[in-house]
Amino acid sequence: MLAVPSGRKMLITTGALLAVGALITGCSSDSSGGSAQPSNASSEGNAAAGDEVVIGFSGPAADHGWLGAINSAAIAQGDSLEDVDLRVAEGTNDANLQISQVEQFINDKVDAIVLLPTDGAALTAVATKAMDAGIPVINVDREFSSPAAARTTILGDNYGMGRSAGEYICERLGDKPDAVVAEIPGVDSLPLTQDRSEGFADALKTCGLDVDNRVPADFTVAGGEAAASQLLAAAPKIDAIWNHDDDQGHGVLAAIDSAGRDEFFMVGGAGSKNAMDLIKGGESVLEATVLYPSTQAADGVRLARLIAQDKAMSDLVEVEVPKRIVLNAPVVTSDNVDQYLPTAFSS
Repeated sequence: MLAVPSGRKMLITTGALLAVGALITGCSSDSSGGSAQPSNASSEGNAAAGDEVVIGFSGPAADHGWLGAINSAAIAQGDSLEDVDLRVAEGTNDANLQISQVEQFINDKVDAIVLLPTDGAALTAVATKAMDAGIPVINVDREFSSPAAARTTILGDNYGMGRSAGEYICERLGDKPDAVVAEIPGVDSLPLTQDRSEGFADALKTCGLDVDNRVPADFTVAGGEAAASQLLAAAPKIDAIWNHDDDQGHGVLAAIDSAGRDEFFMVGGAGSKNAMDLIKGGESVLEATVLYPSTQAADGVRLARLIAQDKAMSDLVEVEVPKRIVLNAPVVTSDNVDQYLPTAFSS
């Protein structure tokens, strides 16, 4: 016997089994946590246009390839959904300006807000204010300091990036206990950089390797070239390099070319189209990159639409959009690069 949302009971027969999944998926629970109510939570229902929802989006200044892709993907996603009115604030790295943007969204009584904060802690109070006003906030990439500030948080996996890079290098060098591994992180003071480095070190430990040479850069082309030049001068022999960021990777590769070094292979980070093209070409020391998806804000727009329309994620039995979603950090190589190129960003 199975209790269905109305409280009635029905006997499950073999012929009814296929209908059960659709019945469960097509339900959503009320905000008080009571019994589930009917909803368009099927894949067909989610794709079909519903009541128009107004979504405010505030993201970063597009001063980096990945950040530019975050914004453009979110806007393109809003444009593709006929029942979404996406209102886009000017990209900014100024926390005070971004706070005022969210205040304006609250005053405009939008149905949901997608927010990639320039500083998660600084934007926590205004995001909480939006939530208290009944406006669900979808927190993208940089987390708020309170879980009460967001209805749903969608993140890339920084620690997972490091683990993926380290595991790939272990697969290639695990039988060489004396292999020299180098690392070129981004800005060392950032928690995301620290998480990436921690994951990398943890993965290398599993095959008896560690980081022999480490020189931080700053997520810029010039910074990548300077860091790589310093690294190459200090290390006469290297077996593998993990560079955390494909944007700064342009500079890293320029330094490698200038030094005439090619005795090692390199793994990149973030998953730019430029990096994937080099990987596909097979003529560069860059033979892999680890994804940090630039689709996060676009996914945030889709989630905001579902939440505002009281829908669920159709491929889950759960009748509400999850509270927290962490995206995968796969390694892109020549074997699978064609799978990831369509969503790659230009750096």
